[in-house]
Amino acid sequence: MEPDDYFKGCPRCLDDGYPASLKILFDYKNSWDIDQKARGMFRYIDRLPYRSFPTLGEGGTPVIHLEGLADELGIPELWLKNEGQNPTGSHKDRMSPLIVARAASLKRTTVVAASSGNAGASLAAYAAAGGLQCKIVTTPKIGRIWEKAIRTSGAEIIKVSNSKERWEVIRNQVENEGAYPATNYSSPPVGSNLFGVQGYVTVAFEIVEQMKANLPTAIIIPCTRGDLLWGIWEGFIEAKRMGWINSIPRLYAVEPFPRLSQVLQGSDYREEFKGDSSQMPSIGGNTVTYQAMHAINSSGGGAVSIPNIEVEQAQKDLAKRGLFLEGSAAVTWPAASKLIKSGEINKNDKVLLMLTSHGYKGV
Repeated sequence: MEPDDYFKGCPRCLDDGYPASLKILFDYKNSWDIDQKARGMFRYIDRLPYRSFPTLGEGGTPVIHLEGLADELGIPELWLKNEGQNPTGSHKDRMSPLIVARAASLKRTTVVAASSGNAGASLAAYAAAGGLQCKIVTTPKIGRIWEKAIRTSGAEIIKVSNSKERWEVIRNQVENEGAYPATNYSSPPVGSNLFGVQGYVTVAFEIVEQMKANLPTAIIIPCTRGDLLWGIWEGFIEAKRMGWINSIPRLYAVEPFPRLSQVLQGSDYREEFKGDSSQMPSIGGNTVTYQAMHAINSSGGGAVSIPNIEVEQAQKDLAKRGLFLEGSAAVTWPAASKLIKSGEINKNDKVLLMLTSHGYKGV
């Protein structure tokens, strides 16, 4: 294939009717080193697609140990990776700067994304930092704090009636207006922009550095289309190749209703799945991707669904221990309990919860 961005994923896969994302390949013949003098994502600059990108201080988020949580679940260790400490409050800040850098390198003046909140606020902030225009396509359900954050940054908000209509607007912006897309706009979907998703490998690298000899054996990750899930898996694959770790943790996706769960049980990943995600808009949607399925299968993990009714209690449980989280992040806590009760996570596992976003955003 000719070098390109391939916004719809692998063209050959698409022609065959099985959409799949592409990934960036590096020269694996050459070793690379963590930049010990740098902080955040810049520590891993040799495994990012750009060595320079607009930065607001993203990455370097802490791994937290809260007394009593592991005992409550009956496991030896429970840790929490707090991505809410990124500049705009979510893991999306690892993706946005690389997307803006790529758009700028192609002389594009505008970046565009479909978003229910976190991705839009993040891309708008980094577009402003990088001197680009930004358009966020959303629905009337977007939270007012997110909307204010996006508009205040100078970005334009385009509201449409439903999530699928967002993709049609994105398609028009990309194919007719020359905007550079951060998110998927095809159906069945692939993951978000491949240059941006590469930023998520840094999560795995940080976990390896931060936890060293006490690495988790299972990681629980909120999931829609698997961008974060895939990036973390790819980061661990590279860490193993470099000899930093001996094995890859099992990755478990948390979803608001069975999507990946059904795919892992034999459903076609290209189907649409019905369910309610009103209390977890950041991991909403009725589709999955090949990348999510591949990351789970390759790591030996699984998927678990947590219904809307459990969101508020999950937020309360963690807030009483000092962490106020968005509902889509807090559900990793009941997910851990459910996975332990089912036996998928056993009593000897060391578990890490990915807390993808803080809760000071209204939803």
